[in-house]
Amino acid sequence: MDIRNSAPFVGMPLMLLLVQVGAILLSPRMQEAGVAAFEDPSSAANPIIFIGILLIFTLLMLFLIKRGSKHLMAVLIAVSIFFSLIYIFSAISTYFFGFTLIAGGITLASAVLATALLHLYPEWYVIDVIGVLIAAGIASIFGISLEIIPVIILLVLLAIYDAISVYRTKHMISLAEGIIELKTPILVVIPKTRSYSYIRQGLSMEGGERGAFVMGLGDLIMPTILAVSAHVFIDAPLIAGFTGAPALGAMIGTFVGLGVLMYFVNRGNPQAGLPALNGGAIAGFLIACALTGIWGWIPGV
Repeated sequence: MDIRNSAPFVGMPLMLLLVQVGAILLSPRMQEAGVAAFEDPSSAANPIIFIGILLIFTLLMLFLIKRGSKHLMAVLIAVSIFFSLIYIFSAISTYFFGFTLIAGGITLASAVLATALLHLYPEWYVIDVIGVLIAAGIASIFGISLEIIPVIILLVLLAIYDAISVYRTKHMISLAEGIIELKTPILVVIPKTRSYSYIRQGLSMEGGERGAFVMGLGDLIMPTILAVSAHVFIDAPLIAGFTGAPALGAMIGTFVGLGVLMYFVNRGNPQAGLPALNGGAIAGFLIACALTGIWGWIPGV
């Protein structure tokens, strides 16, 4: 494997690590700020609601692509990014300044500036930095909002949906192509060369190969939700003062899943990321629970 094609094997694990660590560190800030996606984190209906919202959003995006309304699509994504950043910066600013006007002003200004920067100067390193922040924040929000069993149900359903949408219906590929064409910043970009520019080159083919690898934020967010949930809802001794064995197991399992995914990605075909990533996270979590005897998250155990 040459240096150009080895880029994702360094960049993608680094992105994943930053998202996972960031999400766990943000989780107490999100709890203090009262940011939660669901009122009852133990409800088995939560994954169904999540999937329903995802399907509606996906169908809307595909409809806009088919109608050629890509500018409206870009606006909707920008609004979604803006409100995601509002929640994230709110949790951070209230930690330092409390629930004050100063915190509110910092939150609004930061969200506006970050959203504007993404759309006025969508270079790969800008997209990656803000993308990691968004992914960590969203994973943290859903991680504190869902207990273990609902998270596992959600990850299994999402893995099945991702496989069907990539390998059977292929609508996820169409959606990804539309997003990439717009240079919409809901992905991370790993360039193969120092001279690469996402603004100038996008993902156009040069010399028979693309100038960069990309990975959707969803592939970083979904498995990380389990690590955050295990960190928040399972009372386990901290390892190195960071997190407990179940959460660490989910993190390690996700990296194993990423390794499997990157093996197939390197063969050149579009791949569904969540079967490997979510599967690795769940397997790593269960192995860690088995090794430590921590099964209290199962009702009646």
